Amino acid sequence: MEFKMKPEVGFTTQLSYGELHIAGDEEYGFRPYQLMVASIAVCSGGVLRKILKKKRLEVDDITIRTEVVRNEEEANRVEKIHIHYLIKGQNLPKEKIEQSLELARKNCPMVQSVINSIEVTESFELV
Repeated sequence: MEFKMKPEVGFTTQLSYGELHIAGDEEYGFRPYQLMVASIAVCSGGVLRKILKKKRLEVDDITIRTEVVRNEEEANRVEKIHIHYLIKGQNLPKEKIEQSLELARKNCPMVQSVINSIEVTESFELV
């Protein structure tokens, strides 16, 4: 990837899907920590979705909510990300969802990349 400085503030990169704007100020682009949290949450959610499909569980929709704890005293470091899944579907046994969450955690490359530096927790509810 190549990042080019923007005249105002921040950087851009051109990807096959489009141009991505990244800046410390939300007025000019996505903040780096937002991209990090989004990457971890959506990677985990994508892996979970695949696992549920392989288990032939009927999932109509998944919404992911995140809560982030940052440490202002240490450069606003991301210390904890809690991922909460709202899962909508038919005949979804809680035990199988819990097992699937554990598998997703073990198989999500983004979660595994930060496992020793950021605490990542998950929860879910069936809607």
